[in-house]
Amino acid sequence: MAAHATLTIDQEASLLASVPTGLLIGGQWREASDGGTFDVHDPATGEVLATLASATNDDAVAALDAADAVQTSWARTAPRVRAEILRRAFDLVTERAEDFALLMTLEMGKPLAEAHGEVTYGAEFLRWFSEEAVRDYGRYLTTPEGKNKILVQHKPVGPCLLITPWNFPLAMATRKVAPAVAAGCTMVLKPAKLTPLTAQYFAQTMLDAGLPAGVLNVVASSSASGISGPLLKDSRLRKVSFTGSTPVGKRLIADAAQNVLRTSMELGGNAPFIVFEDADLDAAVEGAMAAKMRNMGEACTAANRFLVHESVAQEFTRKFAAAMRALVTGRGTDPAAQVGPLIDAGARADVHALVTAAVDAGATAITGGAPVDGPGYFYQPTILSGVPNDAAILGQEIFGPVAPVTTFATEEHAIRLANASEYGLASYLYSRDFNKLLRVAEQIEFGMVGFNAGVISNAAAPFGGVKQSGLGREGGSEGIAEYTTTQYIGIADPYAAQEGRK
Repeated sequence: MAAHATLTIDQEASLLASVPTGLLIGGQWREASDGGTFDVHDPATGEVLATLASATNDDAVAALDAADAVQTSWARTAPRVRAEILRRAFDLVTERAEDFALLMTLEMGKPLAEAHGEVTYGAEFLRWFSEEAVRDYGRYLTTPEGKNKILVQHKPVGPCLLITPWNFPLAMATRKVAPAVAAGCTMVLKPAKLTPLTAQYFAQTMLDAGLPAGVLNVVASSSASGISGPLLKDSRLRKVSFTGSTPVGKRLIADAAQNVLRTSMELGGNAPFIVFEDADLDAAVEGAMAAKMRNMGEACTAANRFLVHESVAQEFTRKFAAAMRALVTGRGTDPAAQVGPLIDAGARADVHALVTAAVDAGATAITGGAPVDGPGYFYQPTILSGVPNDAAILGQEIFGPVAPVTTFATEEHAIRLANASEYGLASYLYSRDFNKLLRVAEQIEFGMVGFNAGVISNAAAPFGGVKQSGLGREGGSEGIAEYTTTQYIGIADPYAAQEGRK
């Protein structure tokens, strides 16, 4: 056991030493203009993992300078060339899966098995958009009256600011970078300050795959506004894509409006997990575990409200609680660990405050309900029953391993409860009646719906929400459209002169 631990420590140190710690601007890694740095911590221990250069306003503008300088040449690069770069990047990420997984576990906390799952998921965006790069079709057609021709082409929108969150350090980067590369856009990537190491390593991997200097620039920083502020005011920037909280997204949309920027916003979620009376309860519990506990509940698609028909609520909760109690909490590098830490002390405090308020309002903690003693930011997997409908925990993202259960009486009641949220990202329905699933899906206000499935994210599917969960879609054939503009060219009738017509 000691030898294994020593080997792991050596592996961690070696991997961390291989990660670039500077800013990537114009194809070169360099220090911040003022020499500033910030530390990245291990949420399982609180210890410092690495120290990175902290970009300034001037560095942000330098990154945009680099992106703008190569935008024209990159846009003219053949789609097949862009596709092959993405395919090589997919191959390299897959080859480096062990390193990417360990890096994510170290800086974000998720168990290694989940980190490997994210590598597979994140890499798939590179492969998917390598295939989409050569299939961004335009149109050529005749006007209805037959006098002229219409030519429609898709052009790269231009330099993009990509802002990624801390909870999926690889997948959120590939989900934005891959379609931008495929469309012919240059980029300034701002990774989350809590988990920037994976993005740094990924950026080097893109260079290793042959991405030209300046196409992708990376400016990690302790100040998000220090990066976004000057760039959103710069007329050379043409798009911002953000994944994160709704309040921050709203501010970015307001700032982006000054230059009328294209925006893609993947914001907060409050996913209902609806279990009808005819559901396969064992399958529903399995789906609930996947929808709730993936990433320790730190996902915008995480099931946030468990709405269970009153006739099966007791049995579902009993089985769900048994599955939650069986989970093992620990540092993600421990092979036995199934639940890692939350990202930091503040996140854990926020989760516990929601749980405490719900219990004070009358809910019962069936299992869990408290932080885990010891180092790191661990929280017990928790199920709450009898949660009042007006409890705060049902109205906002929990972002932790806590499952509040409440009941409904009818299909209409379930729909009303599901829609009683300002958010509309993911949702999950469990029933054996396919017609019921279709009826409910058509009436609930969510961008994504899972039928008897607890995990529905896929690179080939359009990811995104409605209401205050955001704008635009990532993934699928829709994903590349977010990085293009549509240009219409009206062509005079080519037969007019030949036929002597005017």
